[in-house]
Amino acid sequence: MDAEQAREALAALRVEVSKAVVGQDAAVTGLVIALLCRGHVLLEGVPGVAKTLLIRTLAAALSLDSKRVQFTPDLMPGDVTGSLVYDQRTARFEFREGPVFTNLLLADEINRTPPKTQASLLEAMEERQVSVEGEPRRLPDPFVVAATQNPIEYEGTYPLPEAQLDRFLLKLTMPLPGREEEVAILQRHAAGFDPRDLAAAGVRPVAGPAELAAARAAVQRVGVAPEVLGYIVDVCRATRQSPSLQLGVSPRGATALLAASRAWAWLSGRDYVTPDDVKALARPVLRHRVQLRPEAELEGTTADGVLDGVLATVPVPR
Repeated sequence: MDAEQAREALAALRVEVSKAVVGQDAAVTGLVIALLCRGHVLLEGVPGVAKTLLIRTLAAALSLDSKRVQFTPDLMPGDVTGSLVYDQRTARFEFREGPVFTNLLLADEINRTPPKTQASLLEAMEERQVSVEGEPRRLPDPFVVAATQNPIEYEGTYPLPEAQLDRFLLKLTMPLPGREEEVAILQRHAAGFDPRDLAAAGVRPVAGPAELAAARAAVQRVGVAPEVLGYIVDVCRATRQSPSLQLGVSPRGATALLAASRAWAWLSGRDYVTPDDVKALARPVLRHRVQLRPEAELEGTTADGVLDGVLATVPVPR
C-alpha cells in the first residue's frame, strides 16, 4: 500500500460520509487527522446535529469497529473499561471487556459522568491500555475516543479538568446546518433515509487499517522547516502572555499542533508543513487548552477570538 493510494482512499471518505451526514466536512477532516495522529477528539454541538451518526458512518466507511457509551451520573469506571466476572463453570474470575475495547469509541456526553469515571478513560486514552487488578491489557489499534459535550446544558454536569482536556488532540465544534443543508436533510428523510441502516444509504468501506497504517507512516515523513517549528512555538508562547488568558498552551499543546499540521499538510498533498497549515489547525488544536480570565469571559471574549488575535500578531516566517 503506497502513500498516494492511502491519500486517495482517505479523500474518498468525505464523499462516503456525506451519503449519511450533511454539511460536516470540517468534523470529518478533524476525525481523520485524529486517526492519523493517534489522537482523540472532543466534539461539541447541541443535540441533534448528527454527532453519533457521524462517528458510526466514519467507522463503517473505514471498516473499523465502533462502540457507544452514554455517560450518566451513575456510570462506574468498570462499565467503561471492563471488569472481572466470576465464572461458576470454571470457578475462576474472567475479564469481561468493556466498550473501550474498540477502534472508535463514542463517549456520549462525557461531562455528565463523575470525575472518577471520566478518569477511567485517561489511562485508555494516553497509554492505550486498561489495567484491571494490576494487569495491563492492550487496546486495539487504531483506538480513538470521540467524546461529545453539549455546550448549553450545565445542570448536572461535571466539567472536564484541564489535565483531561489536554489529552484531546482536537476540539471540534459541530454547528447547526444552514437552511439549504437542513432542507437536504429533510429531503433524505422524506425519501426514506434511515440513520440506523447505513448500508441502505449506500455507505461502503473505502479505506481500512492498511490505508491508515500507510498514511500514518507517510505523515511521519512530512518535513518541517526550523522556521515553521519556531512559528509553532511562538504561537503557543504568545498564548501564555495574553492578558485575556489565565492559562496558556503547554508544550504538549505545541507538539499536538505540530502533529496535526503535518497530517493536514499530507492530506493536502504536500510533504512539508507551511505556516498556513499551522494557522488552519491552531483553533481546533488549542481552543480547549487555554483558559479565559473570568473578567474576559464577562466581556464576551472567546477562546477562538483570543487565538485569532494571537495568529494576527505573531510574525509569520517567509
